[in-house]
Amino acid sequence: MNNLNVKDRLRSIRDKVEQGGRLNMDDGVFLYSPEVPLHEVGQLANYVREKINGNVGYYNINTHLNPTNVCVYRCRFCAFRSDLRDPKGYAMSDEQILHRGQEAVDNGCTEMHIVGGLHHKLGYDWYRGIIEKLHNAYPKLHLKGWTAVEINWFEFLTKMTSKEILQDLRSAGLGSMPGGGAEIFHPEVRDQLCEHKANSHKWLEIHQAAHEVGLKTNCTMLYGHVEQAYHRIDHLLRLRDLQDKTGGFQTFIPLAFHPENTKLSHLKKPSALMDLRTMAVCRLMLDNVPHMKAYWIMLGIGTAQTALAYGADDIDGTVRHELIYHDAGATTPEMLTVEQMKQLINEAGREPVERDTVYHHIHRNPDNFQEWTVGEEVSLYGKQPELTVG
Repeated sequence: MNNLNVKDRLRSIRDKVEQGGRLNMDDGVFLYSPEVPLHEVGQLANYVREKINGNVGYYNINTHLNPTNVCVYRCRFCAFRSDLRDPKGYAMSDEQILHRGQEAVDNGCTEMHIVGGLHHKLGYDWYRGIIEKLHNAYPKLHLKGWTAVEINWFEFLTKMTSKEILQDLRSAGLGSMPGGGAEIFHPEVRDQLCEHKANSHKWLEIHQAAHEVGLKTNCTMLYGHVEQAYHRIDHLLRLRDLQDKTGGFQTFIPLAFHPENTKLSHLKKPSALMDLRTMAVCRLMLDNVPHMKAYWIMLGIGTAQTALAYGADDIDGTVRHELIYHDAGATTPEMLTVEQMKQLINEAGREPVERDTVYHHIHRNPDNFQEWTVGEEVSLYGKQPELTVG
């Protein structure tokens, strides 16, 4: 591909984006080409980001809960899971779970992110009970819980449909779903990573069911392992198609693979340049998903901060008690303070705004940080930025 062809192709893509057109498979694969300057892809993604979300940099105050690491599956990329008899295996008691909820409330959290292993000795009632107990004890705390992989496991345990399970969990207090378990949808890759767990069709089916019962969900993509650009774009197009149908995805999170302590430890982790290019391409391809999250736990603080100029408008939250990616070698801090979050957003030239899980503004009592109220729903206002690419 010569420079003239690259410039012509970029100009064509830029024109399409400016006119509100939709990028296709060939466009996405092209933007991943090393011949395409990263800064130009980033500028184009930033144009879209500012058009949708203005200059805001969102964050929330949240905690993670991983109730068990015992899991029936043996995904090659996972460093978190454990066998039942492994000394590191655990399952939290009700007292431990409720203590974590109290700690969250005491520290001003608005959200608890709940995911874990598929423990073959614990029934669906145990998983449902976690939601119900936490919701009854701390009704103001938003519970974002259980990936599509876990919902699929609950289907196996109960013989209920995914929609019936999600309705039941919602009645117990579930507020929304995370986007984990998507990995890469294409079977050429998925069969290498996690051939026995929920396939791409099932993952998409479960998220569609969640949207139909009124639950907002996130969506993800795990990149930087054995996949190629074609597989990533195929993944994004499948997400975009479902979003066209339901409108239920609120945030997309590209997840950088951490190979340490996994069965793919011989691979190199993605570079910061790949992280930024992936963020930018995802923002351009997923034109119907309102928010892009730069998950600082996986990307590192510096890259997440830079990603706010490459399509991201959200850097996640304070993240207390994250285990899954730290077990896989993440060297980021265990958590960040609110002041640290605000500072890194300000340093990136963005306006820090605290949000809840479903993107309402949070207003804190200046005299008591633990007291907060939910404000207006985030409006995707955005001025019309000027595009100066190429």
